[in-house]
Amino acid sequence: MMRWWRRRRHDHAADPLVCQEFVELVTDYLEGKLPDTDRTRFEAHLAECDGCAGYLEDMRRLVGSLNLVAEPPPDPETRQALTRAFRELRGDTEPRDGDLR
Repeated sequence: MMRWWRRRRHDHAADPLVCQEFVELVTDYLEGKLPDTDRTRFEAHLAECDGCAGYLEDMRRLVGSLNLVAEPPPDPETRQALTRAFRELRGDTEPRDGDLR
């Protein structure tokens, strides 16, 4: 508990990266797409903010769990509706070979 209080008292005015920006950058950080300057600011904030450290850990677990979920089989009704919509966008009302009706 004292660690949380100590970190909450951190002067965020002196920290150029605030929690909201941290949340906005998490995806790029996890994908390794942050420029070096943003990554440095991100990791500096991470070292000082338990809330953001917890959020990052939650996002890592979430991303890792997505690989465990099997992709659902294609839904024929959805495919048919999409095929019909694309056909209408093309101005083509007749089905083509391979199109589902």
